[in-house]
Amino acid sequence: MKSKFQHVALVGKYQITTSSTSGANSRAALLAVAHFLDDQGCDVSLEKDTALNMGLTDYPALSVAQIGHECDLGLVVGGDGTMLGIGRQMAPYGVPLIGINQGRLGFITDVPYDSFATSLAQMLGGAYVEDHRSLINARVLRDGHCVYEATAMNDVVVNRGAASGMVELRVEVDGHFVANQRADGLIIATPTGSTAYALSSGGPLIHPSIPGWVMVPIAPHTLSNRPIVLANSTKIAIEIVSGRDASASFDTQSLASLMHGDRIEVTRSRHHVRFLHPQGWSYFDTLREKLHWNEGVTAT
Repeated sequence: MKSKFQHVALVGKYQITTSSTSGANSRAALLAVAHFLDDQGCDVSLEKDTALNMGLTDYPALSVAQIGHECDLGLVVGGDGTMLGIGRQMAPYGVPLIGINQGRLGFITDVPYDSFATSLAQMLGGAYVEDHRSLINARVLRDGHCVYEATAMNDVVVNRGAASGMVELRVEVDGHFVANQRADGLIIATPTGSTAYALSSGGPLIHPSIPGWVMVPIAPHTLSNRPIVLANSTKIAIEIVSGRDASASFDTQSLASLMHGDRIEVTRSRHHVRFLHPQGWSYFDTLREKLHWNEGVTAT
């Protein structure tokens, strides 16, 4: 079967090197997938940091921008963290991504490595389900000036300092005052991020097709401060009122130290990430498997 995708880019765990056991395993996995793609008649390139850190020289190395302009498909071999990193970067180019899971959870890298050949052969031929995921734009404003800006696929988290007490946060939605919240922090999560930190803090699961966000307080002082689901067309502003050493993180990849009076403004990105899943994929199958639902229950 002829591949629907002629030029495929491979992305691995580019933050590790082959000096570790994990790195050696990742290198071997990338080579196995690359050789499979060769056999399918695809032109194969490697993301440049992946190629450099893994010591792979058999295939062309491309920057993210080059992948965006030249490739038809991105294959991510790793875990959800690897997919989050490259997904944010690839979103403006509209290149679809497939995740081959070498990590633990695999909510968004859902093709098991042990059976990748069977799944990929079908997907390359056009048998797949396409899934779009929204992104968050966030900026930190200080005295009216933007001092930090980032994009997130999972969440934006405002946290208290490691050694200090609660922070007090003034929250606004579309310019309307919501509440002053005293808590360990506050999470603004996308549907993709609703299975991450927001879930462990008591937030609800949100189906990826829902155009919404969830705002989840972390260990709030007032127990009536509950998670709330908002339309992702809203603009959320969080102001640091009090508390020491507060910080903001964006998919845990980037961090900004905050001062009293700083505002974190969260809006919907105009870009989204395109995921491709194997034919028959279901979000509920993923939840059931990864969250271990029905364990000990006999299906009927």
